[in-house]
Amino acid sequence: MTILGEYALWIALPISVWGVLLGYVGGRTQRGDYVLSAERSIYAVFFLLVLASLGVVSAFLGDKFEYWYVASYSNREMEIFYKITGLWAGQRGSLLFWAVILAFFSTLCVFLNRKKNREFMPYVAGVLQTILTFFLIVLLFADVNPFEQLAFTPANGQGLNPQLQNYWMTIHPPTLYLGFTAFTIPFAFAVAALLNGRLDARWIELTHRWILLSWLFLAVGIIFGMRWAYEELGWGGYWFWDPVENASLLPWLTATAFLHSIQIQEKRGMLKVWNMSLVLLTFLLTIFATFLTRSGLIESVHSFAQELKIAYIFLSFMGIVLLACILLIIYRLPKLQSENSMQSFLSRESAFLFNNLMLLGFAFAVFWGTIFPLVAEGVTGEKISVGPPFFEKVNFPIGLVLLALAGIGPVIAWRRATKRNLQKNFQIPICVGLLVAVSLWMAGARHGLALVTWSVCAFVLTIIATEFWKGTQARARIEGEGYAVALFHLVTRNRRRWGGYIVHVGIVMIYFAFAGAAYNVDERQHMLPGDQVDITSPFGHTYTLTYEGLSVSLGRGQRNLLWQAIATVSVEQDGVAKGILTTEKRQYVTSDQLMTEVGIRSTVREDLYLILSAMDDVDGALSANSGAQGIDLQVLVKPFVAWIWFGGVILALGTVIALWPSVNRRRRSTRPELEAVTTDAPAMAGAAR
Repeated sequence: MTILGEYALWIALPISVWGVLLGYVGGRTQRGDYVLSAERSIYAVFFLLVLASLGVVSAFLGDKFEYWYVASYSNREMEIFYKITGLWAGQRGSLLFWAVILAFFSTLCVFLNRKKNREFMPYVAGVLQTILTFFLIVLLFADVNPFEQLAFTPANGQGLNPQLQNYWMTIHPPTLYLGFTAFTIPFAFAVAALLNGRLDARWIELTHRWILLSWLFLAVGIIFGMRWAYEELGWGGYWFWDPVENASLLPWLTATAFLHSIQIQEKRGMLKVWNMSLVLLTFLLTIFATFLTRSGLIESVHSFAQELKIAYIFLSFMGIVLLACILLIIYRLPKLQSENSMQSFLSRESAFLFNNLMLLGFAFAVFWGTIFPLVAEGVTGEKISVGPPFFEKVNFPIGLVLLALAGIGPVIAWRRATKRNLQKNFQIPICVGLLVAVSLWMAGARHGLALVTWSVCAFVLTIIATEFWKGTQARARIEGEGYAVALFHLVTRNRRRWGGYIVHVGIVMIYFAFAGAAYNVDERQHMLPGDQVDITSPFGHTYTLTYEGLSVSLGRGQRNLLWQAIATVSVEQDGVAKGILTTEKRQYVTSDQLMTEVGIRSTVREDLYLILSAMDDVDGALSANSGAQGIDLQVLVKPFVAWIWFGGVILALGTVIALWPSVNRRRRSTRPELEAVTTDAPAMAGAAR
């Protein structure tokens, strides 16, 4: 199977190049046979890439250490589950995995449009095959072929990095890749629109669900990565502004901007150049994220070994795509003129445009902070680091503005907001936000940024709750339905709008949790068995932690584990027993670095987080010396962390609702209030036309 996979990779390249030529020529000459052949070539490339992927997996499962990639990321002791996920564990396999997912989405796109939208499909096929050809060239000619063989066969492999042997890490990269590759479809339709001159909102309508799908995968993939970092890296946080973390965030930010601005083009025929630029920028940032991880030019816990050849190939590809798209936009500029103009600063168009500017400002700050060390080192020869303080200082104010706009944008009027519209929609939410701030201040919350964040969260939630209440109440009155049934029908009749509101609820929950970090408790204690330490929670109760002792076990090669030291801590809260937590140090056969496993007690209100920071005498502990039990224990109390994960679930649920087709059998009502609650503009990107 492995040999078949290697041959499949080489056969895929000429077929992909053939598809590129026939796609563009078929679009230019309107030759249906050329177009059909180009589309069928996508099916063939997908099949061949699946064979290649199965070949890599087969090599992992068969412990074929004659292959460099298998020897570097697997060994005989590794669990089968992690051998399968070895396909995307390293640089070579992950590039193949990226290509096979792209081929899958390309195949799905061609199949779904085999009898419709034929004016776009020749160029769409050509663009998709162009990108597939690029990745095939990288795999075969950039020294990253997953089927490269060693000069000799080692007895065993090096094994997978222990930090990657975690459930969240096995699903985090594939989810991000799904987001990166899914956005290639909107990009292909945008380029097709530029090539065939169909520059109305049709290409947006055709790709709206692809855009939402990509956005969903990116958002969920980022949250999966945060969960992995929180559980596995052992430093007590979930986001460190690591360069590769930032690289995954960048296309999500620009995709969010794109999702909001396309509403203005759909509703008012405006921002056509802006939208074309955003779809180009988002696609390039998905390639940039892949490049940053694969080149290894920037140090990161996520990045692979430095490969200058692949770096030059990626940079060249991005430069060619950027130049080609700019020339196409300039060529089609007369057809990209707006059909209407902005009539008032106080309007939904203005709010969405300002939202876009804030998102792009956020993205630029993250991008510049990420690449600045590389630029500075290239110019001065000195390594310079840009840490969390820079990103937090620049982006927190922008983030607060974006949070407020999540409430303002969906309800402010199109074209021009009247005084009555502003009072009706914002008077009560502003009062609620101020009341929350005053109440929290009186309750003892004194951190300014956290207070403002929670106040704005209350403002946005009040707007969303009011919209749901008004819609449900109107439908229940007009249709004679119960409130639960009326709410269900309200959402199902316009899933794009109400799903968007639910997404905003998830975003608010995540902001709410982020603000809780202002009240984190962090203490470090040296402890011997029997020692106790009291930690006061921000909510006023006291945790009493009793260190029971340190136990050591030898792994004897099982799961690549050499040994593990487990510190056992009993937990009481205000004198009431809450169970046992353990935190560990581990040494693996394949790594010289000690790994930390944390102990977490998570509740809706806060997380109690224990880290075994250090052991007084590692050798003594391994020798079962009863006197070698001293440890340094780091104790953190982190308010509202669980709300990040709850918010992620709500965000995903809202996006799925928005993706789902709305019920079309809705009766047209002669009552204007019912029309308003079912057809008004969306709460989030693409929620309604």
